[in-house]
Amino acid sequence: MQIVTYNINGVKARIETLLTWLREESPDVVAVQEIKSVDEGFPREAIEDLGYRVETHGQKSFNGVAILSKLPLEDVTRGLPGDDSDEQARWIEATVIGETAAVRLCALYLPNGNPAPGPKYDYKLAWMARLEQHAKQMLLEEMPLVMAGDYNIIPQDEDAARPQVWQKDALALPQSRAAFRRILDLGFTEAFRTRTFGGGHYSFWDYQAGAWQKNDGIRIDHFLLSPEAADLLTDCRIEAEARGKEKPSDHVPVWLTLDV
Repeated sequence: MQIVTYNINGVKARIETLLTWLREESPDVVAVQEIKSVDEGFPREAIEDLGYRVETHGQKSFNGVAILSKLPLEDVTRGLPGDDSDEQARWIEATVIGETAAVRLCALYLPNGNPAPGPKYDYKLAWMARLEQHAKQMLLEEMPLVMAGDYNIIPQDEDAARPQVWQKDALALPQSRAAFRRILDLGFTEAFRTRTFGGGHYSFWDYQAGAWQKNDGIRIDHFLLSPEAADLLTDCRIEAEARGKEKPSDHVPVWLTLDV
């Protein structure tokens, strides 16, 4: 089972980019972030024509997440538990039915949190605390669990080309990294780092100042795997070359392969 996390940075603005990529790469399942579309406005028919089931949790002009799957989906739920007043569309989960096992997939778009300190940073940390609690509950199910998405977290200095630039940014502040570590310490495996070590591996390059051409990137798109999912892991890689194609997102697809 190939699962991809992909922040598309506006599905309407980049629908042709997405469709071309789906035709060429044909992953089994895609966790999409920042669709920036209400559910009714999502261009589902063009994606369904390629053989994907489409489940969305959208919001006008901002945020929004989706799961695209060639495999059957069950028990789709929307919204991160823990705060009924939270109207931001940042979480969708579903059970993906593979050939030999089912995988619980969570597609998430974690808050950016800037400027920090401030209300947006408080929201980021509160959201991560809710994520920690929900993840703890999901682990009790003891089934393969994959939490995929744009975490807006630079886990370590080696995950940025210029770490000094990010020292006071919400993506790399000590409190942000500590919150991410607390989630990992529940028993999750950060998939990419089981296969690839060292610096120079990024999933986001800003549109400004020639960041892509200079390889001035950061790694903020992650897969967190429960022990049951980690046992099935065979590969995790970043499709960096997608950033150099026509009308790209500022993020690139990150691929996870499970033996399911």
